[in-house]
Amino acid sequence: MAVTYKVLGQSKPTANTETTLYTVPTGSGNYAVVSTLCVSNLTQDATSIRVAVRPAGATLEDKHYILYNVQVSANATQAYTIGITLGATDVVTVLDINGKCAFNLFGSENS
Repeated sequence: MAVTYKVLGQSKPTANTETTLYTVPTGSGNYAVVSTLCVSNLTQDATSIRVAVRPAGATLEDKHYILYNVQVSANATQAYTIGITLGATDVVTVLDINGKCAFNLFGSENS
């Protein structure tokens, strides 16, 4: 089994739009380990973010949120080191209420 350490996803979503940040590749035995999520507010106005993990690409439900309406201060970066494990086709979805943040997801893919 090969392990690749990498940037899993990068996005600057449109305001108030659920956006796929990362999907684990399809395949038997594929999985990913998320080490860190960095969220950078690129403006001088505070905003709120949401982050969800959707098993097997399930339709987004309240139970999928790991961060919900978390405030990100103006010109600030917040890093979350959480060690999430994801199986094949699991999806990380992000939302920025005001469209002011860049999301960067780091970890490893195993296939």
